This record gives sequence, C-alpha cells and structure tokens, in this order.
Amino acid sequence: MTLSLVDDAARAASSTRPGGAERRGRMNARRRGTRAAPPLSVGAGLGLGAAVIWMTVLVLLPLAAVVAEAAAGGWSEAVRVLTQPQTAAAIRLTLVQAALVTVIDVVMGTAIAWVLVRDRFWGRRLIDVIIDIPFALPTVVAGLVLLALYGPQGPTPVDVANTRVAVTFALAFVTLPFVVRAVQPVLETLDRDVEDAARSLGADGLTVFGRIVLPALAPAIATGAALAFARGVAEYGSLVLISGNLAMRTEVASVRILGYIEGGDLAAAAVVATVLLAVSLAVTLLLGAIGRVGGRRG
Repeated sequence: MTLSLVDDAARAASSTRPGGAERRGRMNARRRGTRAAPPLSVGAGLGLGAAVIWMTVLVLLPLAAVVAEAAAGGWSEAVRVLTQPQTAAAIRLTLVQAALVTVIDVVMGTAIAWVLVRDRFWGRRLIDVIIDIPFALPTVVAGLVLLALYGPQGPTPVDVANTRVAVTFALAFVTLPFVVRAVQPVLETLDRDVEDAARSLGADGLTVFGRIVLPALAPAIATGAALAFARGVAEYGSLVLISGNLAMRTEVASVRILGYIEGGDLAAAAVVATVLLAVSLAVTLLLGAIGRVGGRRG
C-alpha cells in the first residue's frame, strides 16, 4: 500500500520536473490532432541557417575528412592498424579507463551535486567554484599538478606516476565536472513537496530517492555521463606527464594517434580516431536512450 502511494507521488513529481508540463502538452496536442507549429520566421530561419553552416564548417567537414582518410585504405588497412598490438592495447586501455571513470563520475558527481543543492554548510560556495577548475585549467597544467601531488617527489605518500592508476586519476580530474554541472540545475528545480509527501506516507529516504528523485535526474545523469565518457576517450593533455606514455602499459589512444602523425602515417591515425569517434557516438546515443527511458518511467 505504501509503495503504491509512493508511486502516485512519483507520478505527481513528473509534473514538476523540467519540461514535464511541456511534454504532456505536446502529447495532448497530438492526441487532439492540433495543427503543427507555424513555419520559422525570417530571422529564425537565418539564425538556423547560420548555425548549420557554422557547425558544418567546424564539425561536420573535419569529421568527414577524418573518416574519408580512414576509409581510403580499405578494410584490410584498418584491420592491420587496429590489430597492431600497441595500437590495440592503447585503444583497450582508453575505453576501459573512460568507462571506469564514467561510472565513478556518475556516483560521485551525483553525490556532490546533491550536497551542493540540498545542504547548507560553510565553504559550499567555495566548493561550487572549485568544481569548475578543470574546465578553466589547461589540461597539461592539470597533468603537472597531478604529477606534483602524486608523483615520486610529491608531498603525499601516494606515487601513481607511470601506472594505470595515474590514467584513472587524470581522467577523473577532468571529467567529474560534467556530471556535477549536468545534475545540479535539474536537482535545484525539483519540487521537494512531493518528496515530503512520500515520506509522510511512510516511504524511507532510499525509496523516495529511487522512485521519485532518480527518475527525474536520469536524463541529466545520462547527459553528464556521455560528456564525461567522450572527454575521457579523447583526453590527452592531463595524461602525457603523469602516465609516462609507456607502450602496452599506460599509452592511451590519443597518444598513439600523435605517434602515428609524427611518423607520417596519417591514414593509421585517422583509423584510430574514427574508431574512437564511433565508440563515443554509440555510447552517447545509448546513454541518451537510457536517460529518456528512465525519465519516462519516473
């Protein structure tokens, strides 16, 4: 009986989530068979055209050029590059570490966002500012900071330089803010009256979080996780100093791409870059779908 009442409260919470009313309005409009939205105005059309041209020049054309370069050698050349032991080890390390750090970011980033929004304590604003430091700090400087703290001559007893743990540290440092900043504004807009109502009906804190709060946060968490994973796959600057770039051990795919470019093998570099692009796109689409499903179930 209590869980049924909590589910009713969770459904009520969907009306308070950002975009909930708009989504229901669009669904009701479709059911009523109302007319489609009016065409774009002249100003909106010009703005859309300028945005498309800008994105085409800066994003689509360069990506198409990389994919075309990778496809120029055919499947046999791509297989040769990807099965080369050093390259395969670099790609495997990159994807595994990016996935691991994404899981860590989802847990810790959501917890940090919760503390920043729901709790009031001395130093909260300072922590809120510190969260953005990885965004503003050049990544190579981040790597230098990590090496100074967790290297052989650092002030701490922890020495992770030239190990896979160093890769995890560096990726976690530069990707954590993505989840925090994706979850935080959504958490700020949630109506806490629904949570209070669920508690008054006998639900404990874990039930309220799992049935009311988490479904509302699912799209934001998925967005932050996708951004964190994509950043982790492509990261370079924060890794070059602390990881040591040891072949078959701590060399990531971005460093391997640079090695191919320095060696004059642009086709091989394009093959590795295309694989990373495809994996990042697939994970982004998958996490987006998971977030939408989680949001609808809420």
